[in-house]
Amino acid sequence: MAELHQSVSRRAAILRILRESVVRNQDELVKALHRQGFDATQSSVSRDLRELGVVKGGDRYMAPPDERAAANPFAAVANFVTAVRTAGSSLTVVKTTTGTAQSVAVAIDAAQWPEIVGTISGDDTIFIATNERREQRVLRDRLRAIFGV
Repeated sequence: MAELHQSVSRRAAILRILRESVVRNQDELVKALHRQGFDATQSSVSRDLRELGVVKGGDRYMAPPDERAAANPFAAVANFVTAVRTAGSSLTVVKTTTGTAQSVAVAIDAAQWPEIVGTISGDDTIFIATNERREQRVLRDRLRAIFGV
């Protein structure tokens, strides 16, 4: 029970730190938590960031705007997507703002949609593979609706 309380307190501290300062990597966040008296490791911080819906936008970590956004993995990354289009019969291409493709791809992967075979992300582009054209259309329409593009 004490471990659960510590985890909740640490996650609240993470959100506070991210809203009040620029954190560029997990090591900086671990050090900031240590300064506040938390016993944190890189692996626990990595898990916390994933659970909180924190994304890396450009060169810094960004907390979701509120708790409702943390429950929706796409809320924190929705503004990063600039276009969704298809290529060939089984590839969907998602264009993002520079430096945000990986964060968007993580949110897409977390959804575990059955039509997705796999994703590859670069700096501003995500390739998403499906098995066939029908699944590609389902995915394209879903992504366009979620991201409003």
